[in-house]
Amino acid sequence: MSKDLPACPVEVTLMFISDRWKVLVLRDLLSGTKRFGELKKSIGRISQKVLTSNLRSMEEDGLLTRKVYAEVPPRVEYTLTELGESLRPILLAIQQWGLEYQKQHKPNA
Repeated sequence: MSKDLPACPVEVTLMFISDRWKVLVLRDLLSGTKRFGELKKSIGRISQKVLTSNLRSMEEDGLLTRKVYAEVPPRVEYTLTELGESLRPILLAIQQWGLEYQKQHKPNA
């Protein structure tokens, strides 16, 4: 990755995870390697084009690796790299914050 880095460390982090789809891809890959279809199904309302674009961007940024198997039909798997895995504490903190928010703002049943 040959991007000019901002002076602010928070902005540097946001360069990698500022898109909601990227965060959801990272969330899914924290549990291990996934195929394209598994990611698409888990994330839900994302088009194939947008998912493909985000996966390519994340691969270019060094957050994940893409492994293509020479099969028919082709099989492609995505796995977090060490850099991608290093975002685990951030994603877990986001998850915890969301859980606490849900508890405090539960609609009355």
